[in-house]
Amino acid sequence: MSTQIPAPPADDQRRGRLRGVVDGVRRTELTTSQKLMVFVLSMSLFGLSNIILEIVPDPSIGPVDISVSNMIFVPLAMAALLSPFWAALGAPLGEIVFTDLLMGDFSGLAEIEGYLQMFLAIYVGGSLVRNPRNRLQIAIGAVAIILIDKILSAVVDLGKVWIGVEDAEYVEGLPESVLTLEILGLGVDVIMSGILLGAIPAIWLIPALHGKIEPLMGMRPRVPGEPIPGDAPRTPLFVGFALLLAIASFGFAFLEAFDLSAGAWEPDFLDRFGNWFLLVSVAAIALVMVVALALFRLSRTTPGASEDAESER
Repeated sequence: MSTQIPAPPADDQRRGRLRGVVDGVRRTELTTSQKLMVFVLSMSLFGLSNIILEIVPDPSIGPVDISVSNMIFVPLAMAALLSPFWAALGAPLGEIVFTDLLMGDFSGLAEIEGYLQMFLAIYVGGSLVRNPRNRLQIAIGAVAIILIDKILSAVVDLGKVWIGVEDAEYVEGLPESVLTLEILGLGVDVIMSGILLGAIPAIWLIPALHGKIEPLMGMRPRVPGEPIPGDAPRTPLFVGFALLLAIASFGFAFLEAFDLSAGAWEPDFLDRFGNWFLLVSVAAIALVMVVALALFRLSRTTPGASEDAESER
């Protein structure tokens, strides 16, 4: 009696090229081209969402500004469906490049503060979504992103006032308390960015995209209970790393307070040329996406062709 295991069907061999089961072993790591594509996609989409916010007026109720800081559902979708680490690495860079730098409102080294805080927020918030179809986890992840980002920013602002490098900016009609103003601002951000433009769109968008966007990138849709590629480890070492990033962001924030922000560039193109100048950023995003897609397709077809050639031999 032969004990030889029959070869898998051709369909299974083709599916083995996706991120999933290959030779009975489940692989969760991403290839270099997939990491690059997640990075560029997150950077471009988050940059585009911030460009849209540039043309949306900020309403106010009395002395309180009701504004949206970010469309959090965009990076959360990339982190929950693809990879929290690479999505978190790309999203804040998209805001800096396509919104701040190209729009002429670049603060130099001080931008690193916002980058580190948003990276940490998306990385942790995206890792909280263990099941892309669990709407409760998605809502918690969206609110967590805003809480982490805005609490770190509030600590920086309070520290500047406490040390004395900046004066408190009080709002007429509200209590002259820095802590009260920061709590009020945090509440507005949680409602506007965390819930209205975070949790509500995300709990519909992420389950709808689950299983549809991943195969386009050669990735196997995430299954609950599987290891997440690029998620935040739940170890004391990561907690120390997160605290180190937070402290580093505080340091870059104080550089701006002491007028030591090297590389600042603020020609303010929007005031000079009007809102149509936003098309420059849109064109830059389109160019980056076209180049990234071309490189991604090239990297996918080349290994596939070599595998076919080897199988024919």
